[in-house]
Amino acid sequence: MIDHSSEISTANPQRTLRGAGWGTRFVVLLFCALFAAAPLLASSEKISQSLKTVDPSSSVNVLIHFKAPPTAEQHQKIQSLGGELKGSPINPDGTAAKTTESYAVPASALDEIAKDANIVAISRDDTQRASPDAASNYPATALLLPQQKLSQDLQNLDPTSTVKVIVQYLDGPTDENHQVVTNQGGSHIADLNVVKAAVYSVPAGALSQIAQNPNIAYISPDRQIRRTMDHYNFAVNDNVAFSAGWDGTGVGVAVIDSGVYSHPDLNTYNQQSSRIVYSQSFVPGDSNTSDEYGHGTHVAGILGGNGASSAAGTSGYPTEYQGIAPNVQIVNLRVLDQNGSSTDSVVIAAIQQAIQLKNTYNIRVINLSLGRAVYESYTIDPLDQAVEAAWNAGIVVVAAAGNSGRDDTYSENGYGTIGVPGNDPYVITVGATSVVAPYTEANEQIASYSSKGPTLIDHIVKPDLVAPGNNITSLLAPGSTLATSYPQFDVYPCNSSGTCSSAVGQPSYMTLSGTSMATPVVSGAVALMLQQNPALTPDQIKARLMLSAYKGYQHYARAIAAFTGLAYNEQHDIFAVGAGELDVTAALANTALAPATVGVAESPTVTINPANGNITLTVSAASVIWGNSVIWGNAVVWGNSVLSGTDPLSGLSVIWGNSVIWGNSADAGFSVIWGNSVIWGNSATQALTDGDGGDSN
Repeated sequence: MIDHSSEISTANPQRTLRGAGWGTRFVVLLFCALFAAAPLLASSEKISQSLKTVDPSSSVNVLIHFKAPPTAEQHQKIQSLGGELKGSPINPDGTAAKTTESYAVPASALDEIAKDANIVAISRDDTQRASPDAASNYPATALLLPQQKLSQDLQNLDPTSTVKVIVQYLDGPTDENHQVVTNQGGSHIADLNVVKAAVYSVPAGALSQIAQNPNIAYISPDRQIRRTMDHYNFAVNDNVAFSAGWDGTGVGVAVIDSGVYSHPDLNTYNQQSSRIVYSQSFVPGDSNTSDEYGHGTHVAGILGGNGASSAAGTSGYPTEYQGIAPNVQIVNLRVLDQNGSSTDSVVIAAIQQAIQLKNTYNIRVINLSLGRAVYESYTIDPLDQAVEAAWNAGIVVVAAAGNSGRDDTYSENGYGTIGVPGNDPYVITVGATSVVAPYTEANEQIASYSSKGPTLIDHIVKPDLVAPGNNITSLLAPGSTLATSYPQFDVYPCNSSGTCSSAVGQPSYMTLSGTSMATPVVSGAVALMLQQNPALTPDQIKARLMLSAYKGYQHYARAIAAFTGLAYNEQHDIFAVGAGELDVTAALANTALAPATVGVAESPTVTINPANGNITLTVSAASVIWGNSVIWGNAVVWGNSVLSGTDPLSGLSVIWGNSVIWGNSADAGFSVIWGNSVIWGNSATQALTDGDGGDSN
């Protein structure tokens, strides 16, 4: 469990006062009364951290933020100190800012300027730089109005309520930034340095005032996150890879989930030691690192179970349930509680720890079989920023697409339902397929519940590829919530006559469905690729997986939901299956090498021409591998059946797919997918539930 107390740099003044004697309280209150008329912050505290290291002999462009519109005398004072007025910034609504002025001033004069009681803060004017910081995805926030820094779901809260928020800063969490929040009645919970953020509990009525801090880039709630809920080895050709000697040896995979139970299948081949090399709980108030929910153990088994409990001849199991990389090292970072729930800040803290432990345990992969709804662009979503930090640190991030493919609340047929962090263009986002005997790629089809792209707001092409996720048998965590709540999914050993039941023995495995199960299939494949070639970068891994994916799907499929019998007509278009089905053997045999530059394999975006409804695939400036001029073309990556056109400058057109994507702009589903506002469905069938059996075919 992370000790958040070590991250709190200032004591809670209310807590300190409450514990003091009456005499002490009187002295403190008298002190406050005597200095009530003094400025809230000392002049040095008004100056942003990024300005404090500037060469005093240099001139710097700054934004000076005033309590009230500055007077002519105040302008004259600044100019007398060598300042040159550049003008008033323009707000997004086209009006001039009244309480912020842009100046070029001598750095040596900053302290003197900040002494003006009408000045609340001085920040660097990044808008006058030639280009934005390449290392940051943040938009130019210096000119954002305070209310625009608040996420949409913070806009209309009861002002008397208390809310837990993640505040992202331009210069990272500092004592000065913490003080701004605590001065408004907030309390500091933890720092999330990996995304230049901090977690606070604050009065909802103080949010607008807190947002006045010019160092703040964005404020969002600490949102709830949930898990996204045998034969798959053959379906992705992993059996061939295992026969060739690839088993994930030496590669560390961080399983950020509900914990991992010490199952015999997660030991070494000789059962002498566990391959769970590190465990830590980030669940508030619960230091237990085992799996109380049962999801993380199942995921870890798909990724790296060695089948010890189902070995032929001794176990009673007719099938050996082995994971994709059966000798991989597991780093167990528990974030989901006994109900399968968590929050953004908890998951970000675990990602931050994975980055810190990267070299210690050779963590090359993070598996995220969890997610939540999209509320804003990935460029400012704190969880998306965290996975990008891991990617930039050289860790391949594999994320579940989500289980909302059946959502038809707005007649969108499950399109536009990719969750966070699967909506980020850097990461590998995985959808789920169903597979039936004889368990080959040709016998697979998209699962009805697998979330489809494009992503809301940013319109990123997702998922990137798909893998088996329906009715997957993997490890059971005894006594966990899933194991006790759904005994019908237990897989029992069998006697000599073929009867499988509790009379023969206790179950070591259970069967679950979801993109959560498909995600570790891909994570295991990544571990094999990195065992084969440790020099591969995350972008090179992603590009090679997509290039080598199986693309022979039929255009249409029909899925039948287990238990309900409802039928779903599916299409294997680019927003359902991405680049195709994972093929482990083909990925290991592939020698195509994308550039090592971070971001070259960013998933492309799609745009729609409102005049004719044509959808066009476009790439970001950072992404170079999808163009025809570099190594491979779009049609090779996604298959000839979904794309047309050859000019990478004008983009490639997606030529077929669901009518919702190409439909009339008056249709509700069309507006949900292509609109700028976020609308999430409330259909009872929008997501696969714990007790759902997935698809029956």
